Amino acid sequence: MGISSFLAKLFGSKAQRDMREIQPYVEKVRGFASEMEQLSNDELRARTAGIREKVRNYVATEVARIAELRAMIDGQDIEERERTFDEIDRLDKVVIEKYEEVLEEVLPEVFAIVRDTARRFSSSETIEVTATEMDRDLAASHDFVEIDGDKAIYHNHWVAGGNDLTWNMEHYDVQVFGGVVLHKGKIAEMATGEGKTLVATLPVFLNALTGNGVHVITVNDYLSKRDSEWMGPLYMFHGLTVDCIDKHRPNSPERRKAYMADITFGTNNEFGFDYLRDNMATHPEDLVQRRHNFAIVDEVDSVLIDDARTPLIISGPIPKGDEQMFDQFCPRVEKLVSLQRTMATNYLVEAKELLKSADKKEQEAGALALFRSYKALPKNTPLIKFLSEQGNKSILLATEEYYMAEQNRNMHIATDPLYFVIDEKNRSVELTDKGVAALTGASDDPEFFVLPDITTQLSQLDKDSMSKEEYQATKDELMQNYSVKMERVHTVTQLLKAYALFEKDQEYVIIDNKVKIVDEQTGRIMEGRRYSDGLHQAIEAKERVKVEAATQTFATITLQNYFRMYHKLAGMTGTAETEAGEFWNIYKLDVVVIPTNKKVERIDMNDRVYRTMKEKYNAVINEICDLVEAGRPVLVGTSSVEISEKLSKMLSLRKIEHSVLNAKLHQKEADIVAKAGLGKTVTIATNMAGRGTDIKLSDEVKAAGGLAIIGTERHESRRVDRQLRGRAGRQGDPGSSVFFVSLEDNLMRLFATEKAFKVVDKLGIFKEGEVIEDKMITNAIERAQKRVEENHFGVRKRLLEYDDVMNAQREVIYKKRRQTLLGERLGVNIMNMLYDSCISIIEECRETSDFENLEEQVLVMFAIDTPITEDEFKQKKDEELVEILFRAALDAFKRKMDHIAEVAFPVIKKVYEDQGDRIERIIVPITDGKRMYNIPVNFKAAYESECKEVVKVFEKMILLHVFDENWKDHLREMDELRNSVQNAVYEQKDPLLIYKRESYGLFKKMIENINKEAIAILMRGQIPVQERSQEEVREAAPEKRENTSYQTNRTEEARQPQPQPQRRVVSPITIGPKIGRNDPCPCGSGKKYKHCHGK
Repeated sequence: MGISSFLAKLFGSKAQRDMREIQPYVEKVRGFASEMEQLSNDELRARTAGIREKVRNYVATEVARIAELRAMIDGQDIEERERTFDEIDRLDKVVIEKYEEVLEEVLPEVFAIVRDTARRFSSSETIEVTATEMDRDLAASHDFVEIDGDKAIYHNHWVAGGNDLTWNMEHYDVQVFGGVVLHKGKIAEMATGEGKTLVATLPVFLNALTGNGVHVITVNDYLSKRDSEWMGPLYMFHGLTVDCIDKHRPNSPERRKAYMADITFGTNNEFGFDYLRDNMATHPEDLVQRRHNFAIVDEVDSVLIDDARTPLIISGPIPKGDEQMFDQFCPRVEKLVSLQRTMATNYLVEAKELLKSADKKEQEAGALALFRSYKALPKNTPLIKFLSEQGNKSILLATEEYYMAEQNRNMHIATDPLYFVIDEKNRSVELTDKGVAALTGASDDPEFFVLPDITTQLSQLDKDSMSKEEYQATKDELMQNYSVKMERVHTVTQLLKAYALFEKDQEYVIIDNKVKIVDEQTGRIMEGRRYSDGLHQAIEAKERVKVEAATQTFATITLQNYFRMYHKLAGMTGTAETEAGEFWNIYKLDVVVIPTNKKVERIDMNDRVYRTMKEKYNAVINEICDLVEAGRPVLVGTSSVEISEKLSKMLSLRKIEHSVLNAKLHQKEADIVAKAGLGKTVTIATNMAGRGTDIKLSDEVKAAGGLAIIGTERHESRRVDRQLRGRAGRQGDPGSSVFFVSLEDNLMRLFATEKAFKVVDKLGIFKEGEVIEDKMITNAIERAQKRVEENHFGVRKRLLEYDDVMNAQREVIYKKRRQTLLGERLGVNIMNMLYDSCISIIEECRETSDFENLEEQVLVMFAIDTPITEDEFKQKKDEELVEILFRAALDAFKRKMDHIAEVAFPVIKKVYEDQGDRIERIIVPITDGKRMYNIPVNFKAAYESECKEVVKVFEKMILLHVFDENWKDHLREMDELRNSVQNAVYEQKDPLLIYKRESYGLFKKMIENINKEAIAILMRGQIPVQERSQEEVREAAPEKRENTSYQTNRTEEARQPQPQPQRRVVSPITIGPKIGRNDPCPCGSGKKYKHCHGK
């Protein structure tokens, strides 16, 4: 007995331990059932209001104290404010902890209320309650509420996702179980058809009672809009507000209002992009998000694992971004690929001949030729077919193992004759010397595509004796040459990747003359997403479509680090158990498997393995024909658009009616899925059908055997296969699933081991069309999938390790920036910047014992004479010198800010008293001697604060400007650093360690620059003296809110801004005839519709 088995026997399995922890909550919820059923509709709503009041009262003391402290801040001296803010932060944490305590206390009662509400909507067509103001507002904007006098009538049917739905759901005990798991900040793994969306209503409702907001995250905007409309009435009935951010434009007042709702639905991308947009906002009115409180992620494995492979990035134009070389070098690369293709074919022909020989040396030469053909073009169809024959794959793997031994010591022998070398597993392409020579051709420069050894050249330059002017000119020329050649080599490398590794209708499709990426996990088009690092432009050049301009990163974050900002995070999916380790390692999320309400009746058959793809697809078509004759619906899962279209043609030849759902036809998704459960219906779908879809069956179909799932190949991830299987067998329905596999499939070619192929050889596939169906083969395939999953986890973990370095810096900058934007801790932050600048100056000057440098730096930065004497500089400690300099700088800063207010106030006072009723905002000019800053200020606030508002806005404007410019430059430097440190592997060093060390230096330098620039401007700020009448005051133009040059993408490449569609205004839907503008408003206010909700 193993240690794991022994511990499970002693303490119970994880599932048993989870059951023991959660089951008591379920029993308590049951205990409230009869009590809730006896309440009237109004009493049930009053019960919710009472609990909501109880939750708020539980933290009322702390909340009142926080408000009191915030009111004191403006009257405090700068030095005192930091202690006040620290106390506010401490109380904020106490409030969060106390909210968790009270929610735990009221959980059973609240869950029982939600459960009984669902029961009432399910059992009655209408629910009548006393109308509230919110009910009246809902009646004017939603189709499920009608006002009749002082009564509000809620109907149990409404439009959701474009369909008219009737509520017919009630919470099972297992769904209550799942709700408790979600509330505790864990992942609930629930089988298909168990009602994950309904489960979420329990913890969402409970946590929304705090008023701090709950976010429900979905994988696409269709689901976010549908679920907000589908589940919304359940929440609204009890006075909770619900909205969906995907219905509103970014940075709009409507989106801000959506975030202020008690419950907010939206897609993971939009939540992340709104966070980045908020941290680029220039006005508090542009901020839309509030504190990240609680989020429930639907299809959590897709969002937190699959989508987390690439960061969210907001980018913008760069100078000369359209000057690229992709179109220029595309013909050369295309010719090179053609030469390599011919060479790969010749090597394969040679290998076939030599491997037939009985001579051992000729066999070895044949194995080498086979290996060269593989390294030259691994996706070559004849090669794939040859490797599927008995024994050939084992020969290739053994040869590869020999040349990879001793850190690829002999690899050059195999690869030198090639033009370039392809590593399909790692998706990389490397030019050989022969390839460089072929690309260079008849060019005047034989090293046209060769990167010079810049380190050696610069070292040699240092040794040469020349004047400063000659040295600098020569150095600039060397660096320019290196930069041009690096860009040239990078362009060619990306073009080679585009030709050798990326295929149309598999990794991407062409729609409207644009290259659009297809998500390998779901098969959906990823709108707006672009491959990074110039690869997307390379594919555009290859496909002869417009090559978009290059862009620069302005803001970026990984989804992992975005979701880790939430106070509490939970998720639900049908397939999380296989990735439980990653969820715990990265997010500290525990996966709890929820029991099914009914036993799963689906029959999962062993994989059927064929030698070639042709044999496999013929077998798939035959299987479909047999199932259709039996009256069963069939869902055929494919991995790409190309395969789905191929199967469609084959079915058309057999005259079998079918529907196709892939990335090109994703608009038809809802209609196709709705009909997929009808008898004899055949649906061919990419992995798209695996997420957020339930296929419902009639009694006739159930009697025939239920839905049949046919997978046309195994995916790299077991989760995707399980998603496809899960379409059948929902809620105890019958069904079956089987996967058809060939030795030519990508998973088998790339990741199946030599041992697996030996097993296949041993079992034997000799006759064409013969199948192997054995548990041993199925297990071998799943082991290959597991290895791929481990490899992908390593990639995601590495991405996160790099972003963790960036995130530590991002949090510092974004926190200070937000505080500045909102005017919070503005004085404290400036005081800290002054202090840090003093430390920097003293340390630098004491290190060289240079008093004259101290005098110069103090004058340059603070615009004052140094308060430190030369004797003090020599005798006192660093800490004492810093304190002396800081006090003098702080006093000077206060004097200068007070002087700006004193100069501005007489003019503003005079004009405000004469014209204040006509002007809302004014421009106050302030200069630092180099540049004029036009400060837009609220006229009334400037007058009432005696121009302290002018000073505050000036400080905010300067700090935001300095933050943004330096952060943008820092992001570019970090990108360059990350690319450059990868070469450290050749020196047997860890690039990540070097990245961490160097990035700290860059960040420290950036902070010093921010401090110096901001302080230098602020200390020199003054209102210019002008010969003009005091009555002459400039009125500010209307503020521009949104910078339209910013674009959002899943990588650093920008997409072109799209024109915003006109929002369709939906008239209130009521029971009865259309409302006339002069008719009474349906909200019951007694006013005419045009004067109330019809405005």
